[in-house]
Amino acid sequence: MRARQKGGAARRIDNFDRAVDQGFDHLRGHPWADRLFYGASALGDHGLFWLLLCAARGVRSERDLRYALRAAVGVGVESAIVNVGIKSLFERRRPVHEALRPLPLRLPRTSSFPSGHATSAFCAAVLLSEEDPLRPLYYAAALIVAWSRVYVRIHHASDVLGGMAIGVALGRLGRRLAPVAESRTAARG
Repeated sequence: MRARQKGGAARRIDNFDRAVDQGFDHLRGHPWADRLFYGASALGDHGLFWLLLCAARGVRSERDLRYALRAAVGVGVESAIVNVGIKSLFERRRPVHEALRPLPLRLPRTSSFPSGHATSAFCAAVLLSEEDPLRPLYYAAALIVAWSRVYVRIHHASDVLGGMAIGVALGRLGRRLAPVAESRTAARG
């Protein structure tokens, strides 16, 4: 029996994924790039990096603590929604990588779509960046963590883009559902 051919949209996604993966080839193997992207990928495991950033924001002031707590809870909720809910709807295989990796890397067992690193990165960036002058840094860190997953060949580029979109959507939903109210003493001030 002949294998079914992929439709036009699936073919375009595969071509996009392949082109982006090949675009990363010029960076792969450079020690600085390996350290940056493998390190970012490892820090993104289990939302660790975002929880550290939440803690860092939380110690700045009482007001920042409220934003940090909302972001920490938001990343936990996002993780449950994505890893238990959304990923179970898809059975996308991860990219094949048979070569030795230059640095240690945790290999996940869940569906490739969407990238959990990308969803948590962008959910956290949306939640942490509200009313914070460090907003560009949150988004820069989110981009590095998200795209590290393509660099280390754990996700396809379309998994990362889907994860970024889902993360932004969940972060915005979190802002709406849990607005950070000013404290009563600050409001009286």
